[in-house]
Amino acid sequence: MDQDQELFVTIQRAADRLIQEPQALLRSRGLSGPQYNVLRILRGAQGSLNCTEIGSRMINRDPDITRLLDRMEAKGWIERSRDGCDRRVVLASITEAGLNLLAELDTPILECHQRQFAGLDTGTKRLVAETLKLFTV
Repeated sequence: MDQDQELFVTIQRAADRLIQEPQALLRSRGLSGPQYNVLRILRGAQGSLNCTEIGSRMINRDPDITRLLDRMEAKGWIERSRDGCDRRVVLASITEAGLNLLAELDTPILECHQRQFAGLDTGTKRLVAETLKLFTV
């Protein structure tokens, strides 16, 4: 196997292994990965965002943000409203229920990541993160 192909496959395998435990935690709370991502984005925004802004901040691209938000609104995790200046624009914001759900997950997710990377020292973690950021530009 070519070195580039081997590197690609190794990164894919690592990503698959790393996502399994956090996904199980999210599923136990009735959340998908994209839904969790939206909640974190909205909490971080400390206000409302439109679909385009949410989509641009997602870790994984979701072709149908509107339906994703529909499901989240039905569960009471977000609410949507029309923009006061442009009624065509729909804004989403996180609800108290969404904030509470994230608060319940903050510690277990952090502990999960700490376990996953416990074998790496701070310098190695920084090097890996900086190297992988080259692919996110």
